[in-house]
Amino acid sequence: MQGAVTRYRVMAYVTGTLLIILFFVAVPLKIFAHSGTLSTLVGLPHGVVCYPLYLLTTFDLYRRVRWPLSKVALIVLAGVIPFLTFYVERKVVAELRDRSEPTPVGTAG
Repeated sequence: MQGAVTRYRVMAYVTGTLLIILFFVAVPLKIFAHSGTLSTLVGLPHGVVCYPLYLLTTFDLYRRVRWPLSKVALIVLAGVIPFLTFYVERKVVAELRDRSEPTPVGTAG
């Protein structure tokens, strides 16, 4: 499962970074400076390559961890809201670390 977590983390960071560049730099340049070059250079890889890979890595993690679909929907949604991708990635990794830690002997858990 560690490989699936690593793949998810990489795609969360790549998708989140491209989304921030797209949202805060490329789109304003396109609207205000009438320059669509950066939005094409960033938007195309984000929409055609990175976000689908983010979806696949999220689905792979869902399949291995067996999260409820509502949780997966929120994780997927995080990939389209600037900065939320990074927050959700931290929460997902923390939850999976807590899940994999052994319970100390003599404690109910």
